[in-house]
Amino acid sequence: MKEITMETKIADLLNNYPGMKETLIAINPKFKKLNNPVLRRTLAKVAGVRQAAIVGGMEPLDLLNKLREAVGQPPVDAEGVATESESVSEAPEWIDGEVKATLNANELLDAQKNPLAEAHMALKGLNEGEMIAIESDFKPEPLIEELQKAGHEVYCKEESPERFLTYVRK
Repeated sequence: MKEITMETKIADLLNNYPGMKETLIAINPKFKKLNNPVLRRTLAKVAGVRQAAIVGGMEPLDLLNKLREAVGQPPVDAEGVATESESVSEAPEWIDGEVKATLNANELLDAQKNPLAEAHMALKGLNEGEMIAIESDFKPEPLIEELQKAGHEVYCKEESPERFLTYVRK
């Protein structure tokens, strides 16, 4: 099997290693969201180990080494392994503007909908400079990165360990 790295997609782990979903859930109960078929079909295909760790509130290197151990691969050390995603610590001024729509990622997933697709649809109807907010009980790192790749400004704010607000400006 291929070596598991920070960039290894969660969907590849689920497809290539029998029992990996249960392993992930045992490592971190927040990964129970992998029981959701929409999440497995969509975000698991774009989320790597680093992003999954952030969603789970874990250190990426810790998750990487637990996954490697579970499949019999030797652990790696922090040298040469980038573990931090780019993040902005100070809130940008634009988040003080009017939020045109608010999406709840958890409710969308429960309704078998794709939060990324719903965010793109909501953004299509906005003018340049307008924004939406996405509520979730986890930091939606894969969604953040995909929206940034699409050219949007994104800022995520942790209001509590179980409540994140992600602002997306067109």
